[in-house]
Amino acid sequence: MRRFLLSATAMLLVLLLQWPGAAAAITAPELRGAKSMQDLSSDMHGRNLQQKEFLKMDLEGTDFSGSDLRGSVFNTTQLQDSNFSGADLRDVVAFCSRFDRADLSQARLDNGMLLQSKFTDAQIDGADFTNAVLDQPQIKQLCARASGVNEQSGLSTADSLGCG
Repeated sequence: MRRFLLSATAMLLVLLLQWPGAAAAITAPELRGAKSMQDLSSDMHGRNLQQKEFLKMDLEGTDFSGSDLRGSVFNTTQLQDSNFSGADLRDVVAFCSRFDRADLSQARLDNGMLLQSKFTDAQIDGADFTNAVLDQPQIKQLCARASGVNEQSGLSTADSLGCG
């Protein structure tokens, strides 16, 4: 029986090594995220970062201005003082992330899932939050300082947040 188990394990290992997708399927999300961002730097300005995973990362002060981040994931990520001005964050998922003092001016956050994320003192002039899902206390805080109109969508920040 032991010989059978060793043979079966060896065959399974050979199959996994020959099928590269199988190894990715069993990799932890944190390892996938770290591996996909090996070229991460503090200057990510204007880069195509669609559907990238930033999981449990400290990206404080990173320049993402003008970057295409559509469909990206920022889970439990530190983004304080980061620059997202003019960035495309449509369909982003940012669960439990910190955008404190971040520059989100003219950013597109349409359809974003931003639950349990914090935006304390973030610059949101001209940001578009259309259909974004945020916690009610965050919406109130953002509405208190919502100003400007997004140059691409033509919507005011206040309207996109549903401020009354």
